[in-house]
This record gives sequence, structure tokens and C-alpha cells, in this order.
Amino acid sequence: MASDLRLGRRFRPLWTALLVGLSTALMATAHAATTPAAKAPATAPSMAAGLEAVSPSTPFQLALANHLRLSGAIFYGAWWCPHCFHQKNLFGTEGARKLPYVECDKDDQGRQQCIAAKVKAFPTWVLGGERREGLLSLEDLSTWSGFKGAGARSRP
Repeated sequence: MASDLRLGRRFRPLWTALLVGLSTALMATAHAATTPAAKAPATAPSMAAGLEAVSPSTPFQLALANHLRLSGAIFYGAWWCPHCFHQKNLFGTEGARKLPYVECDKDDQGRQQCIAAKVKAFPTWVLGGERREGLLSLEDLSTWSGFKGAGARSRP
């Protein structure tokens, strides 16, 4: 009996860690089941799917994406970056495809471009030698880039 007690004491840290880990996992599972993200449709895109925007583009979003591309703006991002996904999503599906986007983390060519541009944060926008880091609203991007195109007054 005394040896059983010593064994119990000897493995107490292991049992404690196991119980704490199990209870933490159960609480996380219960929390995840009640959050809106857990109730998202199975067809919702994952970030690993390449950060494809999820809604159709408006004429304003398309015009702004074209303007940014034609004015020489560059949007640096990474496939795993949630802020980059949000940035693309602001332009809608078709608009996001037209963005002057450089992927910094899928291949060597993109990595080298981002190193050369000294990208330190995602997303990073560069236009006319000026740099902006972080998620930018469509209004901020249109003001910064001087966008005055069609549909500029009918923002989404």
C-alpha cells in the first residue's frame, strides 16, 4: 500500500498536466462550437485556399483595383496572413484578382521581391515611393492614390 502511494505521488505532475490539458481542450471545443465561425458554411474558403475574396465586386471596387494597378501601386502580402485576406476581400472576388499583388511566401521569386522591397509587415502597400503598412480601407486607398474614377461616389 505504501508503495502505491509513492507511485501516485510520483506521477501526480503527469496526471495533473493530463487533466489540465484535457479540460482545456474540452473548454476550447465547447467554446468553438458556440462561436459564429464554427457555424460558417462548409463552403467558406480557408486561408490555405489562396486567400480568394468571397463576394462579387462592385463597379467601384473593380475601378479602384484597376486604378491602383495602373498607377503603379504594389500590394505585398502572404497567403497565411488574415489581414491580407481581409484586404483582398474589401475588393471582392474580381477586384482582388486585378490587384497588383505580390505573394511574399509561396515561392522564391516572391520572397526575393519582398526582401528587395524591405517588407516588414503584411499587408504592405507601396505607391510612388511611399509605403503604407497594415489594412487600408477602400476610402484610404482611393484618397492616397488620387482615385477619381467612375463610381467613386458609390462606395460599397
